[in-house]
Amino acid sequence: MNAAEAFITAQTAPGRAPLVPEISLHLAGEITPIWQATEALLAEHGMEPPFWAFAWPGSQLLARHILDHPELVRGKRVLDFACGSGLAAIAAAHAGASEVLVNDIDPMALTATILNARLNGVTLTSLPGDLVGTAPSCDLIVSGDVCYSRSMAESLLPWLRARAAHHPVLLADPGRAYAPRDGLTLVTRAEIPTTLELEDRTSRTTTLYLLHPAVEG
Repeated sequence: MNAAEAFITAQTAPGRAPLVPEISLHLAGEITPIWQATEALLAEHGMEPPFWAFAWPGSQLLARHILDHPELVRGKRVLDFACGSGLAAIAAAHAGASEVLVNDIDPMALTATILNARLNGVTLTSLPGDLVGTAPSCDLIVSGDVCYSRSMAESLLPWLRARAAHHPVLLADPGRAYAPRDGLTLVTRAEIPTTLELEDRTSRTTTLYLLHPAVEG
């Protein structure tokens, strides 16, 4: 076990997301201890906050929809973009995807995702680095809860819309302020339990959209 894997397993315990009890994840029981632990590493090594330690509403809805509709991914090459804990990716692997690629700019998220894949007996292909501006080889992109800041939304959405001209892009969002408001087709919606430690409420109405390509002109 390397240092990153040891850190993740020390700071988390196997648990299950409310909407997707079929899948086990390395989850933080409380936000404060793991946030404090990563703050020291953030200062020392430039590490990202531990978004990978929680099952965010967007990833839960994506995973639930994939498991309930396996035909969406069966036999396809799926990319879980900004994968976090890898929950949606693991669901796609269980649902019969031919290959599941996982990407996150945070190396710790990729490590956590691979650990989570092992917990569930599936294999994922890690695709590190910043994919924005590239053309990854896949049949479907899924992405959950990536519009939590203006800078993230302004960086990612134009690229995701560009990719939507080539293959479907599914975007799950729990009502973040910077999520797109048009150029979307509603796929499904659910009320997903959260905690006051992570959110400002005990549940979030989360929506899964099919993202439309950018309109020329």
